[in-house]
Amino acid sequence: MVHKKIAVAVLAATVGACAQMPDNSIAPDKQNLQGEETVAAAGPSADVLKPAEKALPPADIWDRLRRGFRLDRRVDHPKVKDYIAYFSRNEGYMARVTERSRRYIFHVAEQLEQSNMPLELALLPIVESAYDPFAYSHARASGMWQFIPATGRSFGLHQNWWYDGRRDVDESTRAAVQYFTYLSERFDGDWELALAAYNAGEGTVRRAIERNQRRGLGTSFWDLKLPRETQRYVPQLLALAEVVSRPDYYRIPLHDVANEPYYTSVDVGTQIDLAQAANLADIEMEELQLLNPAFNRWATDPNGDHRLLIPVEKRETFEAALAELPKDQRVTWQRYTIARGDTLSTIARRYETSVAAIREANKLRGNNIRAGKTLLIPSASGPAGQYAYALDQRVKRHQSSGSGHKASYTVQPGDTLWGIARSLNVSVRQLASWNSMAAGDTLRPGRTLVAYADSGSNSDRTTRKLSYRVRNGDSLYRIASRFSIDVDDILRWNRISKSSYLQPGQRLTLFVDSAASG
Repeated sequence: MVHKKIAVAVLAATVGACAQMPDNSIAPDKQNLQGEETVAAAGPSADVLKPAEKALPPADIWDRLRRGFRLDRRVDHPKVKDYIAYFSRNEGYMARVTERSRRYIFHVAEQLEQSNMPLELALLPIVESAYDPFAYSHARASGMWQFIPATGRSFGLHQNWWYDGRRDVDESTRAAVQYFTYLSERFDGDWELALAAYNAGEGTVRRAIERNQRRGLGTSFWDLKLPRETQRYVPQLLALAEVVSRPDYYRIPLHDVANEPYYTSVDVGTQIDLAQAANLADIEMEELQLLNPAFNRWATDPNGDHRLLIPVEKRETFEAALAELPKDQRVTWQRYTIARGDTLSTIARRYETSVAAIREANKLRGNNIRAGKTLLIPSASGPAGQYAYALDQRVKRHQSSGSGHKASYTVQPGDTLWGIARSLNVSVRQLASWNSMAAGDTLRPGRTLVAYADSGSNSDRTTRKLSYRVRNGDSLYRIASRFSIDVDDILRWNRISKSSYLQPGQRLTLFVDSAASG
């Protein structure tokens, strides 16, 4: 049951943990599955373990999961059959996602077993995120379990500039188990309805049940009129459980994963540079970040918690090296002389740290600083590229992944994603996707956004928002010519008609390509 009564009230009104399937998850459309030979035509699967075999220890994690499967897989249902066929013919995908799960799935199974839950739920991150802890959807769902911000906070997943608990491997799994416990109780142990509520929100499922009750219709998951994504969601999980239960029959390659811990938790006590932590543990930086994806920046959160996940076999190496490193050397410090016009926020952005961290390091009570004074700034020990999975580096890679004519735009105070998308002649969803954002994310002035348009040119553009004051003798045509833009765009940006008379001193909003206009 949810520990805090307030969480129950919040959850009743909020959408499910995964409001929308992330772009990198499978989520195949039904129409793409039709016409394929159904591999599951042989009929329902059966438990293949004999009593004597069940007494033996699990051979690997997949064997352990099979022993904990409890759901009716409904292999005769058309939607489940379709997804079984889909997974069976996508061997490469199944190999990739099960390989990606190898760091995490044992620990997921441990938490599920401790809460006496069906171990089919250990496969749900495949449906949610393809077991990618960095997955982020256009509905603002993040992490392996795809929690949206509000639901994550309801279950104690803290989110700030340094850290996002929705991507914390252990913490997000704890929250998912707690959420499933709550939903299972709310739907009287009906796991199909609980899964649907996890995807679409408890209120959506409850209203669908009430509609059917008023009409004298059935109230099982299969009877309800639910969002299309939710109608696909439960059959996907059941199909995954079926192919994992009989991988040889369905010709599914499962990556070898031992039934043993992959990582262990170490309390480091204070903030530490992630590159330095990787060096102390004698592991690659990528490995450390894949185990600790919740950290948005180059270091752990200065205000904690100060827990790092380390490969089991490296724990002693890491703890011994950490004990020899003085605490004041766990983060690199730079001295910065304040220049005229500086603010704590501009300095923090320059050094990839937070205002709060600068204030704490320099014992500042407010944001007032004086030119000529010196600040002690915590900063990364290595180049930005070394922290490949830090938030800003992931965004940069995503911004470079488009094709066609590239345009960039620097966010100004008061800008909205909708307004910027309109100025760049792209959709809001496209713009958000190119910049690793969701449509509802907050825009920070000074941030650079990119967009791509189909064009033969590959030269970069820089689009800036200008506030132009109309002068004596100005006309729409003259202004358009001056800035190499179209009259129709000026009309659209300012919501004025072609017959409008421009007044000297009037302000117009213009989106100008600085390369073209000079």
